[in-house]
Amino acid sequence: MLKKRRTFRRAKVCKFCLDKIIQLDFKDVKRLRGFVSDRGKIIPRRISGNCAYHQRALTVAIKRARSIALLAFAAETT
Repeated sequence: MLKKRRTFRRAKVCKFCLDKIIQLDFKDVKRLRGFVSDRGKIIPRRISGNCAYHQRALTVAIKRARSIALLAFAAETT
């Protein structure tokens, strides 16, 4: 008889809810850069752990930062 392994998964918590951030600012590039992959893609909610409200706001902030060249659209190739 095989024993089933029980794995404990920690629930992902929204970083913005923890810090009680109501509005995301597109000028806060240091915070936004953590939610963009090295290839320039926005990290999805299921991986980042953000709530739906903050993930939508994060996406808008990243797109605004990209449009005024604060963030790169894609990875820099050298």
